[in-house]
Amino acid sequence: MGMLSEFRQFAMRGNVVDMATGIVVGAAFGKIVSSLVDQIIMPPIGLLIGGIDFSNIKTVLKAAGADGKGEVAIQWGAFVNTVISFVIIAFAIFLVIKLMNRMVRKQEAAPAPPPADVQLLTEIRDLLKQR
Repeated sequence: MGMLSEFRQFAMRGNVVDMATGIVVGAAFGKIVSSLVDQIIMPPIGLLIGGIDFSNIKTVLKAAGADGKGEVAIQWGAFVNTVISFVIIAFAIFLVIKLMNRMVRKQEAAPAPPPADVQLLTEIRDLLKQR
């Protein structure tokens, strides 16, 4: 029973829960970006270069047999879509991290007010100097 309670304590820590949440949100974000690339960005690019659908572009190394099976092909069009998806995701993550760093710098730049006892001692010192 000790190992189960230890695992429960580990799993319920804030950073583990935050990590799990980040993974789920990241997976959903990846699907959104894939859809953006495949259905929004690539069709106009394909239209501009002659009506090409990038996801179907491939170099056939061995043609399919009479039964329609056995084709060997390098599907580099799908690879281009994946590279574009990666660039979009990397740029989005860059923007989020840049925003977070900016917020952290603003928090660090703001000086913390002195503790109440230091402020009181400073006031007492100033009053004694006036005498």
